[in-house]
Amino acid sequence: MTEDDLLKKWLNNDLTDVEKEAFSKQEDYAINKNIIENTTYFKASEVSKVDDFETFKAKYQVRSSVNRLKWLRPALRIAAVLVIGLAIYFTMFMNESVVKQRTLLAEKTTISLPDLSEVILNADSKITYDKDSWYEERQIDLKGEAYFKVAKGKTFDVITESGVVQVVGTEFNVKARNNYFEVICYEGVVKVTSDSITRQLSAGDTYRILNKVFSEDKTNDTVPQWTNNKSRFKAIPLAEIIEELERQYNIKVVFSNTDTARLFTGGFVHGNLENALLAITQPMNLTFEISSSNQVLIHGNTD
Repeated sequence: MTEDDLLKKWLNNDLTDVEKEAFSKQEDYAINKNIIENTTYFKASEVSKVDDFETFKAKYQVRSSVNRLKWLRPALRIAAVLVIGLAIYFTMFMNESVVKQRTLLAEKTTISLPDLSEVILNADSKITYDKDSWYEERQIDLKGEAYFKVAKGKTFDVITESGVVQVVGTEFNVKARNNYFEVICYEGVVKVTSDSITRQLSAGDTYRILNKVFSEDKTNDTVPQWTNNKSRFKAIPLAEIIEELERQYNIKVVFSNTDTARLFTGGFVHGNLENALLAITQPMNLTFEISSSNQVLIHGNTD
């Protein structure tokens, strides 16, 4: 028996027990029941004409379609979002022209760009750029730290979560870590914008926002020292120093009775963990223990 036959018999109250059970399991049973129950609250006009089954069926189908459409609309919205999301995914992640290069902990690498500009990527860092549109728009997304040697040409932009660095042809270093954004110009001129703070840097100028505090400084270095396997700092909290140590050595540092907000000026070498720890802890009157291949405990002064 078809659904229409069951519906007709149900309206005439002619269903058998077996047919009632089958009808109650239909997808539209609740809608049908609701329609009939609601009609009991209305009084028919004295001149009204009772519809035959075919007329009622046509009206029911219209109402049923409307109810289905109400349910369908949010589903279509969800489907649309999924389609857009997939489009973005395939554009960003399946686009062969987008180049992504990154370094692991305790790793550095040198990358040549399409225009022969050069990027030296520090440990635990990542760059992304589009090689197909490179000559129309020289733009790189950076997470972490990198030293750029930019060939002359069109404007060259380095985009980070903390700010934008814009140059034409120059050498500069960008550090974009958590709560730490720093740009140092070594050659040429660099324009830096972060929030409402914009500066134009010449060789030797430093732009820094550390824990939301802006500062400017000078350096006599001609290249970033990390490219020579040394990390150097000037009045930087100990916590930041140790984070860099962890990146360069792929270790985990645990503190005991130590004020990590104290400022540190100095540096450490890459490639010899014990020497690096001595260079950090001795000037600050701290001690350390290397408890395993990838864990270090630093003790504060208990006197």
